[in-house]
Amino acid sequence: MCGFAGFLSSSFTNGERLIEAMTRKIAHRGPDSAGSWLDTDAGIALGHRRLAILELSPAGQQPMEAASGRYVLVFNGEIYNHLDLRDDLKRAGRAPLWRGHSDTETLVAGFDAWGVGPTITRTIGMFAFAVWDRKERTLTLGRDRMGEKPLYYGWQGEGASRTFLFGSELQALKAHPSCGSKINRGAVVQFMRYGHVSGGQAIYEGLHRLAPGCIAEVSVRQPDVAITSYWSAAATIGQPKTTSSLDDTVDALDALLRDAVGRQMLADVPLGAFLSGGIDSSLIVGLMQAQSERPVQTYTIGFNEPRYNEAEFAAGVSNYLGTEHTELYVNDAELRDVVPMLPKIYDEPFADASQIPTYLVSKLAKGDISVALSGDGGDELFCGYDRYRQGADLMRRLNGVPRALLSTASVAAQAVPTGIWDKLLAPLRKVPPGKEPNGQWMHRMADYAASGSLEILHQQLVSRWRRPEEVVLHGEEPPSLLRTLAPLRRGESDHERMMLLDLISSLPDGILTKVDRAAMHVSLETRAPLLDHRVVEFAGRLPMPMKLQGNQSKWALRQVLYRYVPAELIERPKMGFEVPVGIWLRGPLREWAEDLLQPRHLSDSGFLNVQMVRQTWSEHLSGHFNWGLQLWHILMFLAWQNSASDVSKARTAVL
Repeated sequence: MCGFAGFLSSSFTNGERLIEAMTRKIAHRGPDSAGSWLDTDAGIALGHRRLAILELSPAGQQPMEAASGRYVLVFNGEIYNHLDLRDDLKRAGRAPLWRGHSDTETLVAGFDAWGVGPTITRTIGMFAFAVWDRKERTLTLGRDRMGEKPLYYGWQGEGASRTFLFGSELQALKAHPSCGSKINRGAVVQFMRYGHVSGGQAIYEGLHRLAPGCIAEVSVRQPDVAITSYWSAAATIGQPKTTSSLDDTVDALDALLRDAVGRQMLADVPLGAFLSGGIDSSLIVGLMQAQSERPVQTYTIGFNEPRYNEAEFAAGVSNYLGTEHTELYVNDAELRDVVPMLPKIYDEPFADASQIPTYLVSKLAKGDISVALSGDGGDELFCGYDRYRQGADLMRRLNGVPRALLSTASVAAQAVPTGIWDKLLAPLRKVPPGKEPNGQWMHRMADYAASGSLEILHQQLVSRWRRPEEVVLHGEEPPSLLRTLAPLRRGESDHERMMLLDLISSLPDGILTKVDRAAMHVSLETRAPLLDHRVVEFAGRLPMPMKLQGNQSKWALRQVLYRYVPAELIERPKMGFEVPVGIWLRGPLREWAEDLLQPRHLSDSGFLNVQMVRQTWSEHLSGHFNWGLQLWHILMFLAWQNSASDVSKARTAVL
């Protein structure tokens, strides 16, 4: 695992200083060594920071040149089938004289033999890369199929200073003097809805994230970025469904998962796993332990609030499997220490509150290991989220009501203030303290009724601020993949369409971003066997009853899991990786939050509706409302904005 950065320009000076400044900003992604390669005449500079996982010797150093000298590569990630690719090269008579056993060397040898695109389609892995073709003078960027590894890019500057910037994190790009600082207001609106910047945008204007499964090509001669897709998650959903028996299907899934996990256990450094005690992480650890001669090292985070704590379940799974288990219970001091670090860790606004335990468990694991496997992806592939069932059920009911009647009822319900609804519904619906009050619940149901399509309903289900343009001043929400892509797949079930929406949006932009930034900040590589593209394609061929039977989700995964872990250790209501953020904001984080939410700070931000935010904060502190997750979006934006401003001032001072 590593990080890289670079730039392409018609002319530049001080290239060595510039590329060193860019890669220094991402030293946490690769603390083991640094390297750079420049061709001033061609206008290209490549920089790399290395976290040595495979081939610990200098033979794995980057940037790496192909044996022919044609290609120069910087690479972040892992190619899990690179030894198979070496065999293919040997059989084709195209293998070079190998310098070492790194997958980077395998990849650049493949470029020499087959070309960039054909090589990438042969890979099993997670990655981002930038490769310079010295013959054609073109730069090619690529990203893995599921979006496990990040890659930002974009043209910045004007005239002679116009420069194409690219890298693993925004802060690397920001270290270049051509990079602008104008915040993308549309991205802020989107962030308030989802808790992350989505849809290929970045928080700064003119910068983008390369979409998963895509390759981009650019040159000084042809500055328009040409993007092609080599793999599509949408295509996996549209595959013909398997007609195999249940037993044969479970056997095939078991074998495939064992292979995926086995491949991802390859490392020249200590390796372990995150273990929550849920279905996905328990399955991964069970498959690891079945293929390991020694106890697998496992790690979990616990909370003192019982309804959020899964540590005891993780301990039960660990005891059964015989892993070497380490747990850490989060205390108030750790919370107060971590929260100020979050803007630096995440580099752009990010507001999934489970980012805190994700960082802490990564830090905990890094004390012993350099690679951790996780269970990410199981929910999106095997119908694990409750919202899939709830959304499909709700859509079925809505479809039975005339659209005009739904629209009229929605408008009428939202015309009644929430306080009045609270009084009217009080005798009928008792609300425990801290839960959503009746008035807000009624308005939310009205939003669902007016959705008009499954895509818009799903968008509402995953939104924290359902009307983010009201909280962001002069905000206009850009088109979303959640509304534009899924209608193309009308032939699939509602459950499948919602899973696809998450596969292409919240998974890469939210969950995988959360894990990547938290782990890489402490120089820990994470791997997700369930996101092996062969597993994704296999899941796409499963009929819905093999994913959801009645109210039981992840049916096929459960059948595999029970071969390794008894059902009684697993069967319980789904908790997810949730955190008591609402409680924290009234307790150990109250002072920090209050400082950020001062009217003067909100006004100085220039982006937020001061009155709305202050009212939300007041209602939350009352204890009758739980706006913790909504407020977390506000707080993370303000904290990031303050941090970004400090960084810009420091850069200006240096320049």
